Amino acid sequence: MAHAPEIRDKLRRLYVLDRLSLEVAAMQCGVSMSTASRWKRESTEAGDDWDKLRAAHILAGGGIENIARAALSGFMVQYQATMEALQVDPDTPAEKKVSMLASLADSFNKTIAASKRVLPETSQLATAMDVVQKMAMFIRENYPQHTAAFVEVLQPFGDELAKLYG
Repeated sequence: MAHAPEIRDKLRRLYVLDRLSLEVAAMQCGVSMSTASRWKRESTEAGDDWDKLRAAHILAGGGIENIARAALSGFMVQYQATMEALQVDPDTPAEKKVSMLASLADSFNKTIAASKRVLPETSQLATAMDVVQKMAMFIRENYPQHTAAFVEVLQPFGDELAKLYG
């Protein structure tokens, strides 16, 4: 199936400028991951390296604080996309969702820890996310029958945390 050039341009923009993962950008453009990978590879071979442009775009924003904020912002976009993907997939068992959420929370904590030295305002959000991660593990280990309910309320609660601390 041939795609309009505008779709390829949109994919490039979402990946380079909006810093979405290639998978999420492909999904938003309605193309397969293999097509997105092929377009990215062909562009690189033609001298248009999307990864280098993506890095340059982040660095062009200015000082170290802006770079740290851009990295944190990029992670949050990925975090949100993953949360949405978990919610819309009814075939994923609740236990697997909780495990994936715990892994995502761990990645979040590591990202926050890396930016905390540059951006002290992230400390409150890191503490809140650590509590949520510990609660997920507690529920999984002690109340596994409640994992589905926990997964159901986690997304809106995460949005509230982001409003309060983000």
